[in-house]
Amino acid sequence: MIAQYTKAAVAAALTLGLAAGTAWAEGKHTEGEKVLPFGPSEPMETEKPGIKPGVPVMSDVEFDRGQKIYFQRCAGCHGVLRKGATGKPLTPDITRELGLDYLESFITYGSPGGMPNWGTSGELSPEDVNLMARYVMQDPPTPPEFGMKEMLATWKVHVPVEDRPTEQQNDWDLDNLFSVTLRDSGEIALIDGATHEIKSIIKTGYAVHISRVSASGRYLFTTGRDAKINLIDLWMDPPTTVAEIDTGIEARSVEASKFEGWEDVYAISGTYWPPQFVIMKGDTLEPLKIVGTRGMVVGTQEYHPEPRVAAIVSSHYKPEFVVNVKETGKVLMVDYTDLDNLTITSIDAAQYLHDGGFDSTGRYFMIAANASNKVAAIDTKEGKLAGLIETGPTPHPGRGANFVHPEHGPVWATSHLGDETISLIGTDPEGHPDQAWTVVQTLEGQGGGSLFIKTHPNSSNLWVDTPLNPDEDTSHSVAVFDINNLDAPYEVLPIADWAGVHEGSRRVVQAEYNYAGDEVWFSVWNTKDNTSAIVVIDDKTRELKTVIKDPRLITPTGKFNIYNTQHDIY
Repeated sequence: MIAQYTKAAVAAALTLGLAAGTAWAEGKHTEGEKVLPFGPSEPMETEKPGIKPGVPVMSDVEFDRGQKIYFQRCAGCHGVLRKGATGKPLTPDITRELGLDYLESFITYGSPGGMPNWGTSGELSPEDVNLMARYVMQDPPTPPEFGMKEMLATWKVHVPVEDRPTEQQNDWDLDNLFSVTLRDSGEIALIDGATHEIKSIIKTGYAVHISRVSASGRYLFTTGRDAKINLIDLWMDPPTTVAEIDTGIEARSVEASKFEGWEDVYAISGTYWPPQFVIMKGDTLEPLKIVGTRGMVVGTQEYHPEPRVAAIVSSHYKPEFVVNVKETGKVLMVDYTDLDNLTITSIDAAQYLHDGGFDSTGRYFMIAANASNKVAAIDTKEGKLAGLIETGPTPHPGRGANFVHPEHGPVWATSHLGDETISLIGTDPEGHPDQAWTVVQTLEGQGGGSLFIKTHPNSSNLWVDTPLNPDEDTSHSVAVFDINNLDAPYEVLPIADWAGVHEGSRRVVQAEYNYAGDEVWFSVWNTKDNTSAIVVIDDKTRELKTVIKDPRLITPTGKFNIYNTQHDIY
């Protein structure tokens, strides 16, 4: 039995509320999109809700819609089984104790700690708010497994390797190309970094979480929330999906092998459901090895049924993938030199490992264990934990931000979902041993609800977004700090207003630099039925440079410059 909570404790547990996302398209689906995230043809393996004392009754139709909305918006943070991670648990013992009125209010208004204001932003109707409050009071359903047979049924090679070009066929500047997630249309936009022209729109899986680039810079990998992997050949004219596969039911990460001698040989996909990762051929996505991640939690050593695979990076020091297992708090160093005799080094870190990135040297992988309020530093050269650092509530860095602190030397920075703080962590154990793996300075930003922090080696600016803050002025703007004078007040830039977008939620999200590091791009992320935009800022002057608007820019979120992504520059 899960321990019972007091009403106050339960309310605090829901501070982060339902996970970040955007409006699901009123029952409309793009061609080829899975209506429900339970594999190509398998139904949900669960009973429909029955009548239980104190639990609101839902019809089959209502339950199915709640299940769909939960997957699209909530499962990423709270888990398929609703046991919590980035977001707190939403198990029935908690939600039924809170009651329908409380849940409706919280879903409607959100909180400064990162809970989106789904109702007041217009992203959920009052009817859907009521529906979701009732849905999370039901017993959570369990989706089916997804193994090699299911993967092979979805695997397609559209252009065989021997039919692909041997050199770049287009005249695009690939180093300064951006891959931009169009979340709710299930697409990416390829945008030229110099002309700001949309060069191509490519169909992908739903809600692409990340784009990653092969070591050679030729192949672009995308992974959608529905676990579809697209392999896009950037040398083709125009760039085209040459292979695809579904690696599960929900996914969050993809990466390619980058160690010398193994460039482009393998790719790896990490899934949220089932909890596992799969190693594939890097040029065809043929699945080769599936490894489950269910097991024991660090510290308590209790069994967890849903340890999801979050961020994955490719080591620069060894032929290894570095795999974060969220719920168990373990970092797996996966040696890919012999898949038949797979060697995995397991490093205990902290529960709820999520996103992260390398330090400036590429040696240390800095990972936010966000619901544990910690950052773990993994030494990829030695294959061990270098440090475990206490931060503010719910660190959420994206890949983080590396720069040289005027006083403390090289640091890596994270902002937080849970409050306004920005933690600067020392990352130079040789040159600054007293500062290594400690928070050397804490800055105060606009508020909680931050998802990404960013800088560039050629910049003296540190950019912090707050898209999940329920205050509109805060979620529609960004804060920017002067790295050379971190004690000075931050400047607020009204990005949504500069975009000329005046309707809808208009959340401003994720700074991304161009190749030269003299422009920074922000998404004005709106609902599917409202105008979105990308705002390009001159990094030196902090002034508006241009606004990219196009009817095809449907819910743009993540943006990935090819060169910066390929070389882990952030």
